[in-house]
This record gives sequence, C-alpha cells and structure tokens, in this order.
Amino acid sequence: MRADLLVRNALLVATVDAARRELPGGWVAITNGLISGVGSSLDVPPDAAEVIDASNCLVTPGLINTHHHLYQNLTRAYPPMTNAPLFGWLQTLYPLWRAIDEEAVHVSAWVGLAELALSGCTTSTDHLYLHPRGAGDLLTAEIDAAKDLGMRFHPTRGSMSLSVKDGGLPPDDVVQDDDDILRLSAEAVAKHHNRAHGAMVRIALAPCSPFSVTEQLMVRSAELAEQLDVRLHTHFAENSEDDAFSLATFGCRPMEYLERTGWCTNRTWVAHCVMPNEDEVKRLGAAGVGAAHCPSSNLILASGISPVVDLRAAGVHVGLGVDGSSSADSASLWLEARQAMLLAKLKSGAHAGTARMALEVATIGGAGCLGRIGEIGEISVGAVGDLAIWQLTGPAFAGALADPIEAWLRCGPLSARDTIVNGTAVVRNKELVSAKVDNMLRTHATISRRIQKLA
Repeated sequence: MRADLLVRNALLVATVDAARRELPGGWVAITNGLISGVGSSLDVPPDAAEVIDASNCLVTPGLINTHHHLYQNLTRAYPPMTNAPLFGWLQTLYPLWRAIDEEAVHVSAWVGLAELALSGCTTSTDHLYLHPRGAGDLLTAEIDAAKDLGMRFHPTRGSMSLSVKDGGLPPDDVVQDDDDILRLSAEAVAKHHNRAHGAMVRIALAPCSPFSVTEQLMVRSAELAEQLDVRLHTHFAENSEDDAFSLATFGCRPMEYLERTGWCTNRTWVAHCVMPNEDEVKRLGAAGVGAAHCPSSNLILASGISPVVDLRAAGVHVGLGVDGSSSADSASLWLEARQAMLLAKLKSGAHAGTARMALEVATIGGAGCLGRIGEIGEISVGAVGDLAIWQLTGPAFAGALADPIEAWLRCGPLSARDTIVNGTAVVRNKELVSAKVDNMLRTHATISRRIQKLA
C-alpha cells in the first residue's frame, strides 16, 4: 500500500519500541496519521506521496511534554522573581496572572506550543489551573491554539479553591467553588475528550496543589476521574516548603496525603516529585503513579534534584516537563532531556545518566504518564505518526561518529530539523510551517506588556 509520508535514509532510527530497536539507514512510513511501516537499510520501504530525506539525521519518536503552564510565557524572565523560591515567586506573580483572558491564553498557548515544536515536541500537556472570574472559556481557547498549530494536546482542567483568606496562596478572584470546579471539569471532558486511538485531544483533571485546593476537592476529583475514566494530575513534593506545608496543614507528608485522598493510583501523574524518600519511591512505583520530571524549573527555583533513576527502577513512569515559562523560561524538550541526563549523572552516578535513558524519559516515559503506552512516544507499526528529525552535522558534531544517540544530547545545543505530528510537518528545516508566527508574536508582545504593567 502507498504511504502518505516516508522518512528515509536516516543515519539511525531510534524506535524506543518494546525491543529498543535502533535501525541504521532506517526509514519510517506513515499512513492516515499512524505509522504503517518501519525498517532499516536492509528493508525495502514503500512508495509514498511525500518523501523526506533524513540523511545524516537521527530520527526519534516525537518528544512528549508532561508538565507545563503555557500562559506563564506572558511573564517570562520577569525581573522581580528571577531569584525567588517557589512560594514567594507564586505570591508575586498571581496578581499579574489574574489578568489573563481567552485571547491571552490562546496566544500564549500558540506561542508556547510552537516553541515546543521547534524542540522536537509533538505532544504536550498543560496545567491550566488559573481561571479568573469573567475570563471566559480558557480551556477551549488553548485547545483551539493546539488545533490551529497541529500539535497533539493533553490539557488539564486545573483548579484552585483556597485563596489567601482561606489560608492558600492565590488571590480571591482566581479561585472557584469546589462544586463549580467539578461541574466545569465534567463539562470539559464531555466537550473535548477523545478516547479514540490516535486522538489529538484528551483532558485530565488537575487540582493545582495541596496549598491551593481543599482536601475534599482532591478526594472528589479522584472520584470524578474514576467515574469519567480520565487521568489525574497535580503538583507533588516539589521542595522542602511543600513538605513543611503538608506536615503543618495535614499532619502528614505529601505521600500520605496523596494516599488518603485516593490519588495513589495508576491514573495519576504528578509534577516535580523532588522530595520522596526511599520508602515513598517504592510506594509510588507499586501504585503505578507517573512523575513529570522538570529539571530546569527545579534548578531555577532551587527545589532540588528528583531521584529519577530510583523512581524508574521502582516502576514509576517518569516523563519530562518544561514547566511554566516563568520558572524554567525556556520551553525546549531537548534542553530538558539534556538536563535530565546530566542531573541523573550528578545524583546517581556517571553510569546512570545516559542519553538513552533521557530519550526514554522524553518519549515512552511521557506516554506512561499520559496513559498512552504503545500509542505515542515510540516508532512502531500502529503508533501515531509523530516524529522528530535531528540533523547531526556541523561544527558541534564534528568527531561524534560512534553513537548518534549519545551525540544527540552530549553535543549541541540542538533544535529539531523537522517535527512531524500525525503525519504532517509542523516544523520543516528548523522553521515553523504556519504562516501565523509573526502575527502571533506581535499579539503576544502586546498582551504581555499589558499584563506586566499591572505590577
């Protein structure tokens, strides 16, 4: 059968499939948005309507971003908060973020997803927990941006219900009542969630964090997720402040709080997971919980180094996250993969942090977090047609002849040459395919100036 797209002549195709096949001279065929064939130079590829030559390139599955706050690129590298720890950082930025609306969320999501695509990302989640009164339908606004750009998207219907007057951190006018949150969450799932194989949009429920929602909302969100058969996401064990807050407020560590609220299940993935102890790592793995590792954000906010190697060994699905563009600032999945490799070496030994480990975290680890193993994050027949093509030429790669996968992360910095989502190029020759880039950036600058003037 004639394929829609054929990527051929790759230096190496790193499939990250169940057998971890690495195919020299490899090719990948895509038909109707799904991978219809994979082979090496020894296999004959099919004819195709479109052919992309990947000579001197590494081909990997599209990278998966498992934690982000896209709207935060409106306050990127904001000077008053460039050197603040988490709680103070949040309290200073909340008053600015309360000004977001549908246009701000649509444009910031478009720009943020475009930035991710340039770094080889094909699937992204977003933790949109801020819903100021009168701001409009923010979730639909960002989903429309993803559809326009052509990105696979897993936004979460986030929430906050504890304001400053209730002992939380956010202002009063950006929180919602528990009953309203649950009603709006169910409506979002009914409106947007697609359960089909190869779906472009899926929704998860995501109370923001233990310090911004009630315990009852955590319990009821877990019950609703079970009822609707969708996934759960929240911030968890981010830093020592988080641990201290949990002990003072709930009388237990974050792990016990996760367990007693019904969140310690295989439909949950948590963000950061920096501070679990050895026993908690084992309990997370036994429960099948996923963890979004956000190395740059954890470094910038001085939160610590997540025990990624130990979490993976315990059975935790460890994915990769760029986190919000007001903390990590750079939304590059390639950069986060490199940081994850380096931090694993620092924390667990030089042998532990390899480029292959980081590639797995950036692909199938993310698929595990999002409940889509075998569907996204690997190159195999029947998986989605999402690929990243990485050109390994030029001065940065001179002499890197022995191992294209190690060269991919050890050399660089690197952006994807081509990013293909659902069989269609979103990035071609290191440029976004969309004709809207300049207009979106102009609009983004106008909105960003308006919001930052509130300070």
